[in-house]
Amino acid sequence: MKRGKREGAPAAEERGRRAPSAAEFDPRPILRRLSHRPGVYRMLDGNGEILYVGKSRDLKKRVASYFRGTPRPGKTGFLVSQVRGIEVTVTRTEAEALVLENTLIKAHKPRFNVLLKDDKSFPYIRLDTSHEFPRLSFYRGSRRVPGRLFGPYPNVPAVRATLRDLQRLFRIRPCEDSYFAHRSRPCLQYQIERCSAPCVGLISPQDYARDLDHAIRFLEGRGNEIRGELVKRMEAAAERLAFEEAARYRDQIARLAAIQETAVGGEAGAVQADALAVHEQGGLYCVAAMFIRGGRVLGSRSWFPRAAPGTEPGEVLAAFVAQHYLGGSPPAEILTSLGLEDEVLLSEALTKQVGRPVAVRHRVRAIRARWLEMAAENARQALELKIAGTAGFSAQMEALGEALGLERTPRRIECFDISHTSGEATVASCVVFTPEGPLKSDYRRFNIAGVAAGDDYAAIRQALQRRYSRVKRGEAPMPDLLLVDGGAGQLAEAQGVLNELELEGVEIAAVAKGPSRRPGLERLFLAGRPEALILPRDSGALHLVQQVRDEAHRFAIAGHRQRRAKTRRVSPLEGIPGLGPRRRRQLLNELGGMQGVVSSGVEDLARVQGISRDLAHRIYDALHPAD
Repeated sequence: MKRGKREGAPAAEERGRRAPSAAEFDPRPILRRLSHRPGVYRMLDGNGEILYVGKSRDLKKRVASYFRGTPRPGKTGFLVSQVRGIEVTVTRTEAEALVLENTLIKAHKPRFNVLLKDDKSFPYIRLDTSHEFPRLSFYRGSRRVPGRLFGPYPNVPAVRATLRDLQRLFRIRPCEDSYFAHRSRPCLQYQIERCSAPCVGLISPQDYARDLDHAIRFLEGRGNEIRGELVKRMEAAAERLAFEEAARYRDQIARLAAIQETAVGGEAGAVQADALAVHEQGGLYCVAAMFIRGGRVLGSRSWFPRAAPGTEPGEVLAAFVAQHYLGGSPPAEILTSLGLEDEVLLSEALTKQVGRPVAVRHRVRAIRARWLEMAAENARQALELKIAGTAGFSAQMEALGEALGLERTPRRIECFDISHTSGEATVASCVVFTPEGPLKSDYRRFNIAGVAAGDDYAAIRQALQRRYSRVKRGEAPMPDLLLVDGGAGQLAEAQGVLNELELEGVEIAAVAKGPSRRPGLERLFLAGRPEALILPRDSGALHLVQQVRDEAHRFAIAGHRQRRAKTRRVSPLEGIPGLGPRRRRQLLNELGGMQGVVSSGVEDLARVQGISRDLAHRIYDALHPAD
């Protein structure tokens, strides 16, 4: 691929009219040089930041369409008014441009593109083929692992339920290899008919391979084939008068039929599909997906993409499909509630990506149409619930602004708390709340060092200095309201830090627990007010303060416990220069463990083989810093 040169706003040609000012952008010199080939274009603002990334089969025509005629209304018109430069990357095909567009959107997160928030990876069922008796297990992580992955599944319970079905039907072993290798008799799973006990040779490799093949075909949605084979084996066993074997096949057929009946609308062949629908309300968007594997609806999931006001729902859905599936593991069918402009192109790109047919389509009937109806209802319901929750936070923030006498309603609240155990492993937390609720991507923890043990004032001061130095440099957004857990002392520290950094426009309050530390008796200390403010117990403002304070406390405690556990896993001997693993082991063995080392003097330490007198002094000083 060939990368185009970045061009800014050139000087206007003298044609007897006013030249564009420095704040305006004249696209004509760039348009004259653009190619008609496919590629990706990036629109830049005056600071060189990317505003929008798009792709086209004809770069010249697509980019020119933004500047043709009178100013365009809505989102596009506002975008064009901000443009101060254009960059392009020429590609060989439109499919390559689609993949590159998706990569650039994820990397730069332009404000005018539809952005899908990254989330935890989906869970899979993994078949480990390296063992003579392979196992099927839960898996989440990189897809570049040995074996074969089935999925993705919408959530962990769906994977667990499927694994239980597989054990009931085909008795595939669930245990780890280390457990499998040391068995001398069958475990409980064999007794309850959830495993065929290959660990002790109660099933041959050939029979186990047959059961495993059935399990794989079940995951692929080919249950009817398995039922047909089991019926034939049952009849053959009955003809041989092997009635116990025939009864086992009969029970297996019955269990398989019962599982197939749980599929919505019955087993729809071997369908592997995701049904997607989008719903818009009040400028917010929700994309809901129904996951269908082997004709069974395994569950649903909802996303709330960020998009500029005025973005069409079809554009949101198309951006979701590209960002979610390119680079991922798409199913054989992606069903959409709306027709997508790049439906054919997306199908081609995804097919090429995974090396098997992938169809993106919206004209469907029968059971597929019902799946889309379910997805549309889920999208509507999820967005309404989110709006209801958002309205609750917005109302609480308004109430808090009024209760504190703020000039404007806070839109971003940051709260700090300190956690330690008698001064050990001190950690400060910073949590962020907006009208949409907790903004966990902006949460931060600070490992406090260089302060006296238990000095909460110095700890909160260090955390605030580290946090708001970044805000001062423009590396983090400025909050409207800063809350600190504590009283007047913590409030004074916060004021001092912001004054030193010359940060203005931030309201500060300290949240102190009441005399009996019971919820509802919190006192708020505000700058310039001699008396603490006590809010009514039924106040929405108080409920918000409690929720923010409790979240900061939870986040700080979790960080403190992690740091403390890590510290206690490390021996104090490990940081002593010259005391390697062999000498540490010799020291502990001869002196009877760590307690013996601590209670020993320099002479005792120097008697240990390999420990010089100089090293003994270093060990003693490290273990007795106050002596």
